[in-house]
Amino acid sequence: MNESARAALIELLGVLRGAGYQFVTPTPATHARVIARADKKSGRNLRDVFGWNVPFTHSALESHSAILDLLAKADALEERDGLLRSRLRVSSGGDNLFLHSAFPTTQHDAVFFGPDSYRFVDFVAAELPNVGPIGRLADIGCGTGVGAIMAAQATNLHALVLSDINQRAVDLAEVNSAGAAAAVEIRRTNALDGVDGMIDCIIANPPYIADPAHRAYRDGGDMHGGELSVRWAKLAAERLERGGAFLLYTGSAIIGGEDLLKAALFEALAGFDLRYREIDPDVFGEELEREDYADVDRIAAVGLVAVKL
Repeated sequence: MNESARAALIELLGVLRGAGYQFVTPTPATHARVIARADKKSGRNLRDVFGWNVPFTHSALESHSAILDLLAKADALEERDGLLRSRLRVSSGGDNLFLHSAFPTTQHDAVFFGPDSYRFVDFVAAELPNVGPIGRLADIGCGTGVGAIMAAQATNLHALVLSDINQRAVDLAEVNSAGAAAAVEIRRTNALDGVDGMIDCIIANPPYIADPAHRAYRDGGDMHGGELSVRWAKLAAERLERGGAFLLYTGSAIIGGEDLLKAALFEALAGFDLRYREIDPDVFGEELEREDYADVDRIAAVGLVAVKL
């Protein structure tokens, strides 16, 4: 992303904030159901344009003409059959706004934001006060940056490292951080490759679905999507200072009533004080219709707190 586009998107977040814009993003399945309604065929307001992300006419934003200019400067506006559409969505998180990819998130480099983002933030906010002093926090696979940004605001953290292998995510996390006035170090890298030194706290919300399309935000690899969570747990064991904490929000495929991911994480984090809980017993149930999930009872959203002894 060039500097002009970055500046335009930062300004866009400010304009939307000034207009009182808010939007809580639902699951993709709910989103699809809502925009299929007759009253969502053409956008009529800011929530339609940036939340529901439906096509709109120039007249829909005639009282917000600066927004169209900013979208054009950021190359985030497309036109088809006489209608306009934003190439980006904007969601609320606390008092902040976060840019993320257009609906549906089918591109390999799509940057996702949804109910998992809210659960991740709530999990981190609940657990951070229970761990030791944090001098340096890293958010690996940061996506939009929502985890680190809101953690910093809740706990007055100042040394933040955000990383993601997806350049699109890095670009949007940088814009979102600037929009939230959060001072962060952002790197395009695989987890913590190229990030020097030890770390006091690592937070992560990795992809946890087995995705045949191998989309960066979604594909967690083998173990029905749990492989990446285990890999990052092993990384945390290497990179954390003694007393440092690993806060992992992820999903686990429950098979025959057994949580195999939990067992793998506990093995990877031998020598840690561990707490593990189900946050939501049933998420992304539509995945169970796929053949490669035929042996899975349910997918549970889980949270792990691991403190290095």
